[in-house]
Amino acid sequence: MANHKSAEKRARQSLKRKLSNRYYVRTMRTALKRIRTTTSKEEAVAMLPKLTSLIDKMAKKSIIHPNKAANLKSSITKHVNSLAQ
Repeated sequence: MANHKSAEKRARQSLKRKLSNRYYVRTMRTALKRIRTTTSKEEAVAMLPKLTSLIDKMAKKSIIHPNKAANLKSSITKHVNSLAQ
């Protein structure tokens, strides 16, 4: 276990961040699944800006890598554009 006060604080901080990051990642995965399984283009177009914003925020906070964020946004946009009216 931690021997210094600063190490104990660091352990508390990392646990807090881990829980917060887990929440954001699960939220993103759920939103991705929802947009990928939808068949209605109108619904998908409505969900796209919110999901894109969420992905950008996660990349900004270093929860996911910026390149992963770009790849996700690209693939989701392609998927939404390919849906039939």
